[in-house]
Amino acid sequence: MPARRFLALGDSYTIGEHVSAESRWPNQLAKLLEAEGIQTEVTIIARTGWTVDELWEGIQVNPPEGTYDLVTLLIGVNDQYRGYPVDGYREKFRFMLEKAVLYAGGHPDKVIVLSIPDWGFTPFAATKGDTEPISQMIDEFNAINLEETKSVGAHYVDVTIISRMALDDFELITGDRLHPSGKMYAMWAEKVLPIALEILR
Repeated sequence: MPARRFLALGDSYTIGEHVSAESRWPNQLAKLLEAEGIQTEVTIIARTGWTVDELWEGIQVNPPEGTYDLVTLLIGVNDQYRGYPVDGYREKFRFMLEKAVLYAGGHPDKVIVLSIPDWGFTPFAATKGDTEPISQMIDEFNAINLEETKSVGAHYVDVTIISRMALDDFELITGDRLHPSGKMYAMWAEKVLPIALEILR
């Protein structure tokens, strides 16, 4: 069977800031799928710092070709970080989710949305003072992307709960004290795996 096509869309959490290519969560997911007898060809369109708008700009520069068997989307933390309004995020996220479904051949059941991790639970955020407002805003953004994901019939995986373990286990964070390590990405990949298997089998 030819390799299944996997498109991962996002920002630093998808491109894996400060980790090797093999440690990125989409690449770790591909290895888990390989162990299950499913070969995948991974395409990542993501860059550290991208907002939803900037992800779309990046896609237009290097547009995906053809139809993908699996599409993942994780975007929004930089909209939150820059203080963009939650209501504006809904409209932009909905647009991007529709594009993700399009890249999956119009099949929302081949799309997986990952929740935005909570950077408020990092040593970097702790130096900024009160981190509770960060977590509250992340929850608001995630309430929106969950609602929009359900409305189109795509899959949703909550990795925010995993990200909130970082203050108890510093091995889950890279040396920049902000971004997830390969260890945390492995936990994300394990959580996404059952749904990916359901889609690709």
